Amino acid sequence: MNQLWTSEEWRAEAQTWIDEQLAAAGVARVGEVTQPRVRQWGTLLRADTSRGPVWLKAPGPETVFEVPLYRVLATVAPKWVLDPIAVDVSRGWVLLPDGGPTLREVLGEGSESDALVNVLPQYAQLQLDLQPHTDDLLAAGVTDMRPAVMPQRLEEALETTGRYVESSDDAEAREIHAWVASQRNDFAARCRDLPDRVSLDHNDLHSNNILGGPSDQVRFYDWGDSVLAHPFSSLLVTLGSLTRRLEVAPDDPLVLRVRDAYLEVFGTPADLVAELDLACWVGKVARALVWDRALHGDPGDFARAPMETLGSLRMNSWL
Repeated sequence: MNQLWTSEEWRAEAQTWIDEQLAAAGVARVGEVTQPRVRQWGTLLRADTSRGPVWLKAPGPETVFEVPLYRVLATVAPKWVLDPIAVDVSRGWVLLPDGGPTLREVLGEGSESDALVNVLPQYAQLQLDLQPHTDDLLAAGVTDMRPAVMPQRLEEALETTGRYVESSDDAEAREIHAWVASQRNDFAARCRDLPDRVSLDHNDLHSNNILGGPSDQVRFYDWGDSVLAHPFSSLLVTLGSLTRRLEVAPDDPLVLRVRDAYLEVFGTPADLVAELDLACWVGKVARALVWDRALHGDPGDFARAPMETLGSLRMNSWL
């Protein structure tokens, strides 16, 4: 865990910056600055103000691109993201207004399937709006995970899992690593089969990263895992999370209706299912690398996550 974020010096500097940005916006802080979250991949500071809570997010060095990315998102698709109060690219800080409760908090025991049927078309439209802005996304520092570069990304993922295998006595991990390495040619061929759609993939899109209610225009939050990829790969996490939370099979109607609601924005769902399955399958390599960069050499309880994600290539869909 980054010790810098918990030092008195860092917190004092961050608090001063918060106060300066609030003053510039004509807002007064009315409470203490607290630090409710410190993780390997970033930290959050919270302050109450005369206009409600605000949050300073400081991503880790491997995900600091999220700060300039907010500028792109707020320019191209402002209705679907939080509009930053201030951005400091040199420090890697973004000051955000409070976005209210997450979709999961609003739903409680309500139907997440019903909610996502209404919400995911909004996310799909955001992706369509971002499609012409590939160069802007890359310039912000978003990692390129487009199909053409994914065979190279597989090599990078194998380097990551290889280090884990060498440092552990995990026999299953060794077997998984060897199997994935043997699939290089097949993986490259499938990447060539994937149609050349490109947009931002949130890469961790689930109901806790969506702000708002099931019938509202929502905002999508926490972009530190995002990559430039085939847009459909976003549903790797979304459908997997939904399946686990509902405790249903992947082909349950409650899951498939969410998938189809998303795909309808792009065309006829029946014509796009195979493309979605392939995009999510290829996207497992991106997800493994996203895990690795988020952990930034401090894996803790998540040390096996990149390996487990890469091993899921044995399943030929978003499973």
